[in-house]
Amino acid sequence: MADGPQGGTAPPPRPLDAIDQDILKILQADGRASIRSVAERVHVSRANAYARINRLIDDGVIRGFSARVDHERAGHGTSAYITLKIVQNTWRTVREQLRQLPGASHIALVGGDFDVLLLVHTPDNRALRELVLTRLQAIPEVLSTRTLLVFEEEDLEPET
Repeated sequence: MADGPQGGTAPPPRPLDAIDQDILKILQADGRASIRSVAERVHVSRANAYARINRLIDDGVIRGFSARVDHERAGHGTSAYITLKIVQNTWRTVREQLRQLPGASHIALVGGDFDVLLLVHTPDNRALRELVLTRLQAIPEVLSTRTLLVFEEEDLEPET
């Protein structure tokens, strides 16, 4: 079984029906949508919508609700994808250290020419340089890094 949200084992996923899928689409577009609004849009009762949303949360399908941030307007004008090669079988250790990095936004264990893909947002190139050369390369399990500067990015999640 896979690691759950708090590091335990997650139960096997339950199948999602069309209403569950519609609820997910609505909440991805607007995490602040009211239960009443969701219920009306998927044509179920408020109690049914409430129960379904709670089940999606309890099952770990919905991991939380958050704001989509314009990183540049929030003072983090530099973004980069950083690829890492790491010592074999050290993913969990490295992952915990990467979670602590300022500006770390997404961490993925991947297959291919490198082992880890890390997305970071920093105030400027100087802060990015510091993050890579001082923080990342100081992690003993990190064998090498490659930094890919992001010139422009677009959020593909549904707009409200």
